[in-house]
Amino acid sequence: MTYNFDAVIDRTETHSMKWDPTSLKEQFNAEDLLPLWVADMDFKAPQPVIDALTQRATHGIYGYTHRTEAYHQAVTGWMKRRHDWDISQEWVLFTPGIVPAINFLIQSLCRPGDGIIVQPPVYYPFFTAIKNNGCHLVLNPLVYDKNQYLMNFNDLKRKAEDPRNTLLLLCSPHNPVGRVWNREELTELGKICTENNVTIVSDEIHSDLVFEGFKHTPLASISNDFSNNCISCTAPSKTFNLAGLQTSNLIISNPEIRRKVTRTIEQHHLGLSNCFGTVGLIAAYTHGEPWLEQLLDYLKKNVETLEHFLKERLPEIKLIKPEGTYLAWLDCHSIESDPIALERVMQKKAQLALDEGYIFGEEGHGFERINFACPKSILEKALKAMEKAFHGK
Repeated sequence: MTYNFDAVIDRTETHSMKWDPTSLKEQFNAEDLLPLWVADMDFKAPQPVIDALTQRATHGIYGYTHRTEAYHQAVTGWMKRRHDWDISQEWVLFTPGIVPAINFLIQSLCRPGDGIIVQPPVYYPFFTAIKNNGCHLVLNPLVYDKNQYLMNFNDLKRKAEDPRNTLLLLCSPHNPVGRVWNREELTELGKICTENNVTIVSDEIHSDLVFEGFKHTPLASISNDFSNNCISCTAPSKTFNLAGLQTSNLIISNPEIRRKVTRTIEQHHLGLSNCFGTVGLIAAYTHGEPWLEQLLDYLKKNVETLEHFLKERLPEIKLIKPEGTYLAWLDCHSIESDPIALERVMQKKAQLALDEGYIFGEEGHGFERINFACPKSILEKALKAMEKAFHGK
């Protein structure tokens, strides 16, 4: 089956956080912006997923839902096929989303006052989860060098050696900078953390969205030591545009860590599945690969469109070319380095709703994150609006 990713689908009457005017008003204080911000896609899910959800909906009874053998086989089969990672079904814990899961993990594994290491500019809910659970934010900023980002291992080692720092939140692939960390980088990070008893929570929600020439490596798959010291966070939500189904999984091989996390989930009584999320995951992981391959090809072409437009018509803005994810990190320092002034231009002049770089940490000042998982026509409209805002064309 061939999918049409060029189709423009109206999402304004679907309670969409991304597109609904009232949501835009709350987030940006304006209702008439073109939204390329929050990380979901403007594409229909794979047809087998739509068919499975339609069949489930027509059944008419939406009661408490049990995760069957088919659910666990779908998860373990996907990890083996896509990432060459053999996992046991007993390692898989359900959660209603990765952000709630990160909060559960901090509550399970840390005490108030512990230090948690993050690598900014990074997914901003990391900051909130740490602060809301009474822990201290410990920054190990990425190094921005020659239009790409690298990990600062010397700084990481110093911070991991501090016994007050007990956990590291890893974003892999990295949101917002688009790096797909290679095996060597992950091995170095894993060694530093394991040797210093710093547990790793690896957010791998974008792991299926990796472009040609790059490969996602689950950190826990590298060695038994790493697996024993790592919690892997996965979901079909980014891969198949199923975020609204609130279905994700933690993969935890260490039985003691798994016991602690299970206890926290049970305390909050959040272990029950969404009936549609369960069906959607099984259908996506079982039948969604042809759609995913076409999606990746389309996203690659959108990156090319973005790259060409900026080089030819807006060269002051530099694209940090993504190796994975459908989020592009734009360096706007040459055209406007003040983050508030940059935000004003994007929203007031270009009438675009993007994610401002500063929300990802101080290291994001002067950057913008743009979601290019949309029809090419929408992306081109946004880029032309940006050009007009800065150049008056």
